[in-house]
Amino acid sequence: MKSSALMLLLFLSYCTCVQAQHEVLLHGKSGLAVVNKAGKTTWQMPFGGIHDIHVLENGNIMVQRNMHEIVEIERESKKIVWSYNSRTENGNQGKALEVHAFQPLGNGNVMIAESGVGRIIEVNRDGKIVKETKLVVDSSHPHRDTRLVRKIKNGNYLVAHEGDGKIREYDFDSGKVIWTYNVPLTQDRAGGHGPKGYGNQAFSAVRLENGNTLIGCGNGHVVLEVTPQKKIVWKLTQKELPGIVFAWITTLEVLPNGNYVIGNCHAGPGQPLLVEINPKTKDVVWTFDRFDDFGNNVSNSLLLDVAGKSIR
Repeated sequence: MKSSALMLLLFLSYCTCVQAQHEVLLHGKSGLAVVNKAGKTTWQMPFGGIHDIHVLENGNIMVQRNMHEIVEIERESKKIVWSYNSRTENGNQGKALEVHAFQPLGNGNVMIAESGVGRIIEVNRDGKIVKETKLVVDSSHPHRDTRLVRKIKNGNYLVAHEGDGKIREYDFDSGKVIWTYNVPLTQDRAGGHGPKGYGNQAFSAVRLENGNTLIGCGNGHVVLEVTPQKKIVWKLTQKELPGIVFAWITTLEVLPNGNYVIGNCHAGPGQPLLVEINPKTKDVVWTFDRFDDFGNNVSNSLLLDVAGKSIR
């Protein structure tokens, strides 16, 4: 078969496998936006940079503003109906801190990871702390102590410590670190946020139903699944998928059908912002490539058609 015919066959095969469509909530250069399955932007709101995003059961959107304030937005009116400012509340006045992760909890409280002051707190809707856990950080910095943090099914906290290059699990009751995974370097360190910058600055960690941990390795450009014994049992590397190059791997979303949605930040034009794959076959089943609309800093997203059913 001639090379041109072979390339056409491979392209058609690739297009055939990319069949899924999703409604997406994400943040880009023009703010928060909802893009429906047909690719139309159906909702938009000017907003500064974010690193985490959630949708509540009532449909409201919860994000962090200016990396220190958690706000709840009523979607239809775009009004802020609740907020908590970590820089002015509960002893933090005058302290250098940033918030890169938070999580609305089932009891109505909100978990917030405060980088710089090094703690995880749970606050009620009156802003009162009902639980506080001290973070273990090797080299503290407000911008690098944490990225995504989640309260997982067993009640513990699973923390991606970006600056340390480690994933730590904290026992909810004692606050002690009960599991640590050192994110490996895929090659020698190199500066920069794009595909050629290398490090082990993990952005996300998800505890899977089988007890393993799925890790988005940030500028390591890989996704790893590791066992409780820290054995790598699954890996997706930077250039493993045809035509796709991963840069800063951010959000991981495990869908009800078992597929993974991977955030691909700082990848530049011509590369998808989001990639959905079947982890068993590593087939690409959906991509979201809207660089012109959302730019190079889409660090967090949520699929609205599976909101509340996925693990992220």
